[in-house]
Amino acid sequence: MKKMDKKVLIIIPAYNEEECIYDVVSNISKVASFADILVVNDGSSDNTYNELLRLEVNFLNLPINLGIGGAVQAGYIYAYNNNYDFAFQLDGDGQHNPKYIKEMLDILIKKGADMVIGSRFVEKTSYNQTFLRSIGNKFISFIIKLLSGKKIYDTTSGFRGVNKEIIKIFASKYPYDYPEPDTNMQIVLKGKNIKEIPVEMNKRNTGKSFVSPIKSIEYMLKVSLALFIAKIRKEN
Repeated sequence: MKKMDKKVLIIIPAYNEEECIYDVVSNISKVASFADILVVNDGSSDNTYNELLRLEVNFLNLPINLGIGGAVQAGYIYAYNNNYDFAFQLDGDGQHNPKYIKEMLDILIKKGADMVIGSRFVEKTSYNQTFLRSIGNKFISFIIKLLSGKKIYDTTSGFRGVNKEIIKIFASKYPYDYPEPDTNMQIVLKGKNIKEIPVEMNKRNTGKSFVSPIKSIEYMLKVSLALFIAKIRKEN
């Protein structure tokens, strides 16, 4: 992609990602040289900080762990304060393939989307989820459709791109808990245009995801409550 006249920022929240953050940032730099990169080191207790120094990448070093919502919002505040036109979120564990950034940016610019979601479920991909995750995603998708009229297939994807207007919204208000489904709902209720594109996710480079039946049910209930609250606040 040729040098752009628009400012693009890629936000990477990272917590204890010493094993993979170097490769993640390096890979993004190769395929998205038109964009700036900001890593938000979310109070990591491992060697993530030193890896970022080795990379010589721009980063925010949060003194305490704020969680995914707080870390991502810190990135949006940075994007807003530095007048970026577009911002992207990619996880620090390497699951999100940066090759899709160009396509997502093209949709934001040429098709007038306010947000583009890299989706595992809008079309068939090779991604295999557990039964519990499948039920949870479909249930949350149903609740969002019920309350907003908009079908979002991948409600928990953290691979997203947004325009300048959404940057401003997220910089001023971004939920710390369940940020993806909550913000998806809020953006739809504001009458904004959300698009989803099919993406293939990479295997998690480090760590494991532990989901028990009880935690899955608890997650669905808490997210549903947050979505109903968002709907009530919008109507009032």
